[in-house]
Amino acid sequence: MSRLVPRQTPPPQIRPSPEPNPLAGDSRTPLERFRTKPKKPLSVTDLVSPAWCELQYFYTLSKFGRKPRTQAMKMGSKIHQALEDEIHTTIPVETVSKEDRFGLKLWNTIQGLRCLRQTGLTRELEIWGIVGGQVVNGVIDELSFACPDPDMEEKLELARAQQSGGTLPLGQLSIEQAFGKAKGIKLDLPDISVSSWLEETKRDRHVYIADVKTRGGRLLPKGASLRPTWMQLMLYRKLLESLFLNTVDAETIFARYGLAPLKSFSEAFILGGGVLGDADSDFDPENPYSILQANELISHPNLSSLWALMISEYQQTIPTISDILRAEFRYAKTGEVIGNELIIYNADTIDAYVEREMEWWKGSREAKGVEIEEAFKCRICDFAEECTWRKTKIEEATEKSRLRKGAREKSAI
Repeated sequence: MSRLVPRQTPPPQIRPSPEPNPLAGDSRTPLERFRTKPKKPLSVTDLVSPAWCELQYFYTLSKFGRKPRTQAMKMGSKIHQALEDEIHTTIPVETVSKEDRFGLKLWNTIQGLRCLRQTGLTRELEIWGIVGGQVVNGVIDELSFACPDPDMEEKLELARAQQSGGTLPLGQLSIEQAFGKAKGIKLDLPDISVSSWLEETKRDRHVYIADVKTRGGRLLPKGASLRPTWMQLMLYRKLLESLFLNTVDAETIFARYGLAPLKSFSEAFILGGGVLGDADSDFDPENPYSILQANELISHPNLSSLWALMISEYQQTIPTISDILRAEFRYAKTGEVIGNELIIYNADTIDAYVEREMEWWKGSREAKGVEIEEAFKCRICDFAEECTWRKTKIEEATEKSRLRKGAREKSAI
């Protein structure tokens, strides 16, 4: 499948804030300061990075506007690009207007969904949604039809069936009955296997979401270090489901980006300078979809119609979205897989998390630092010396220690 990119797009530059103290004397909310027009809308990264430390992310945005690209991030980008190149061929294409450039994003999402439908795998799928009244954008590293853990899937399917009000298929065992039978307990029930019903329910394939993380070492993260990754995967699933169900208001998306949804794409973009193929041109063996693609863009000549085509591709491609979410960890120096971690999607968990983070973004509360149990994060934080939260926690700990010492001395008298 082809992945199109605009020709001669300059790389984004990050400039430190010219203010000597960017945190002082600004009463605007984080949303007003960092993610209001003409600045870009919220990203999935904006919502999940605070799961590591809200205050650290606030300091980062205040000084740079976004996370500066470290050497580790650059190595990670190379690995992501190599994985994408395994299934997508990148082709430059002419874009004239901002509608062309956003149309290119929609077109690549359409091609990514078709790749998933035809091959069972796609990577770098861009998505959009609305969370807490705000437009949110993200890119899912991987979607596939390959189940990462069939045993977990089986238990999940059975648990769902049991929790659906007891309306199991005729003769189907409950979870307790199924596990009881596996242990050899005699049950007065029809002899129907769990696997036979599971095969019935799997006529519609699940789509599985995965996120690829690179690590400087070969050890897997654990505990609090995994929290941002879990929130990221859950948010991806939440946004993907909204697109699949067609509950995302396209007009709100277009308005946030300042786009004219009925404005026609440029001829240069539709024909792609020969990349997409002229509708009257000969068949291009390097791009077998070229004639079809050109015709499709001619028949979907604006953002509104191309968005509708994208939604139809979602509904054709994704029968159901699995609740099993996978984080794949790779060694940054070589790209080799060092392990996977799985989590089950929980709508209540991500809804509560997002609601709390939106309170901070909208200024309803101040940013918080880490609790004492996660003080290890401060050792690798660039803002540790200027962090007011850290100083306050140190003072609180010192005072508690002084009070405990005083109490011991009094009891010893």
